[in-house]
Amino acid sequence: MPKKIIGRIDKADFPMLDIFDIDIKIDTGAYTSSIHCHKVSVDNGELVCLFYDKDHPHYNGKEFRFKDYTFAKVKSSNGIVEKRYKIKTYIILFEKKYNISLTLSTREDMRFPVLIGRKFISKKFIVDVTQKNVSYNNKKK
Repeated sequence: MPKKIIGRIDKADFPMLDIFDIDIKIDTGAYTSSIHCHKVSVDNGELVCLFYDKDHPHYNGKEFRFKDYTFAKVKSSNGIVEKRYKIKTYIILFEKKYNISLTLSTREDMRFPVLIGRKFISKKFIVDVTQKNVSYNNKKK
């Protein structure tokens, strides 16, 4: 299957998280993908997440529980290694469903609540940094 061209930013849907048309940034410098999570805790062996941010109106403020989760060590651009929770879900781009692993991080100071890294992009997309919202603009409304 030929790779699709995606721009440097876009909007995506995460139906399992009840999040739609959320801003995403494609980051070829990042290996993993991450999503802003307001609050994370573990309760009776389940990962409890609250996806809320007043500056990102597409966040719904709902609490989600995950029985299946792991950890990932993520190295930031300044070299600091952080241990993060990681969940599996799916993302919809170009009206196609893709499995994706997302680390949960605090991105409230960031413009984009979702960062899509190389692990997800490779073998599926070619990034054209001159374009944006390619998937979203081709979405059937």
